[in-house]
Amino acid sequence: MKRFVQWIALAALALSALGCAHNPFNVPRDAYEQKVKVLGVAPLFVDAASDIRLPEKDALVALVKEYNRKNEKELAAMLKDSGAYFSVRFIDALSPDDLFRTLLLRSERRDDAGVVYNKQFFKPEEIRTLVSQNGVDAVLLVVVSGLVKQDRIFSNNLLKYLDADYNDLIMTAQILDASGATLWEYPNFRVGGPTTPILTELQYPDFDQAAANMDEKVEVKFKTIPGISRYLGKREKDLLFRDRKATAPYYHLFDDMVGLLKPPVKLFNGGDKGAPESRPEQEAPAPPAAQPVSQPVSQPAPALAPAPAPQAAPAAAPQSAPEPVVAPEPVKELPLDATPVK
Repeated sequence: MKRFVQWIALAALALSALGCAHNPFNVPRDAYEQKVKVLGVAPLFVDAASDIRLPEKDALVALVKEYNRKNEKELAAMLKDSGAYFSVRFIDALSPDDLFRTLLLRSERRDDAGVVYNKQFFKPEEIRTLVSQNGVDAVLLVVVSGLVKQDRIFSNNLLKYLDADYNDLIMTAQILDASGATLWEYPNFRVGGPTTPILTELQYPDFDQAAANMDEKVEVKFKTIPGISRYLGKREKDLLFRDRKATAPYYHLFDDMVGLLKPPVKLFNGGDKGAPESRPEQEAPAPPAAQPVSQPVSQPAPALAPAPAPQAAPAAAPQSAPEPVVAPEPVKELPLDATPVK
């Protein structure tokens, strides 16, 4: 149970890291999400003309095609479950080999930022036909090819290693729109730390033979077809101890692709969205809006002091206007007029 909780914690950390990841697309993420609502997933291809040096090359190519057919639909299912698209459609083809030959323009070995891989270029007119005939906005093309690159492989006890050129099978992918423009590619150089996506190693250093022969020279040998088949067919369980539908080598590469394509998960996004909504709510009920009402109410209180009004009441001196009614003056004149009579 403790281990299960640890796995959940690690998964949460991984999700939060994805939320902070850079944009993996060759266009802005918003533009990609608006453009690609329905994604088509083509069958997994094998580039038989690539650098495959295993002596039993034909048997290996046939084996890889078999495992491609067993696993390819699971990639479409994983993309559908990611929630990145409105719809994900697997494009059935009667002959994936014929479809690949029709689409492929050329392939070249690349070494970008220290990552060695094979990059395929496709015919724009054939991509347009594939997209329009299947009613999708863009198509995902995944190619398995052979590659020789410098690598360092350690012995089982990690005490020895051998730097040499090893032959591997790698898996690359691209998403193209109807115009043939590359919207996304794998390996992806827009996120930190890209590496060569290896499906299976075809060679190994034989440290045991060198030790048995007391020889410092370690030979690089090819794996056998049965050994490669057992590796490509290896299965693992998920966190709930259920068998995954895709075999382990395919699943890990599919999971890496889907992790780059699905929308970033922000664990605290809900809280950020709620904050701006709560601010207006705090402003609305807050009494500051009522304060302006109370201030005018308090202002009329002094304005109601009708003290100035009674001061204006004396201005209503019509009561003092009885001054013209000074009756005593005529009363005084009467006795003055009476004295001369004497």
